[in-house]
Amino acid sequence: MANPWAGEVSLSLDGVPHVCKLTLGALAELEEQLEEGSLIDLVERFEAGRFRARDVLALIVAGLRGGGWQGRAVDLRAVEIGGGPAEAARAAAQMLARAFAPPGGDG
Repeated sequence: MANPWAGEVSLSLDGVPHVCKLTLGALAELEEQLEEGSLIDLVERFEAGRFRARDVLALIVAGLRGGGWQGRAVDLRAVEIGGGPAEAARAAAQMLARAFAPPGGDG
């Protein structure tokens, strides 16, 4: 079960719940993978609703890896995400909000 106070988000892959969390290491990995801009640019795209599928996938992979998953983006090609693309986007946005929420915030 994900702990929102620890910045965690739950995401179901092929019916199995996984904990996602944007740790500092996961954020560094994400920043390295971004094709343009910075993490702040990514946050701004999500806030404005201008995110791309590539943004969602990068966030999901980084969050899963921050939660201990050992896979890669290619491993998600044939995986059924519970709730589909809309749930993946919601989880990605929630991870960003929780990663950058001030202490004591409800992100």
